Amino acid sequence: MTSALLFACVGAILFALGFAGVVLIGHLLRRILAFNVMGSGAFLILVGLAQRDGSADPVPQAMVLTGIVVAVAATALALALTRRLHTLTGKLEIPADEP
Repeated sequence: MTSALLFACVGAILFALGFAGVVLIGHLLRRILAFNVMGSGAFLILVGLAQRDGSADPVPQAMVLTGIVVAVAATALALALTRRLHTLTGKLEIPADEP
């Protein structure tokens, strides 16, 4: 097993765990954390699959660096919205729709 395949497999496992967390967890902070784990898994998959014959392809690596910056910005926005929701409702759960 090469290191590229190992990175891709670990990334797939992290992505699956993060996806399960996003779908199954109701607490907003834990859901944001699970979303970040899912993103890290996707980044690992991209880095793992970008290696060809022992050398790394710079285009997917640049995409991963850009993705990390976007993920940090999205996490900051999600945390700000979560804080605002907590201020307004006093809860960290997504309110249910009422008919």
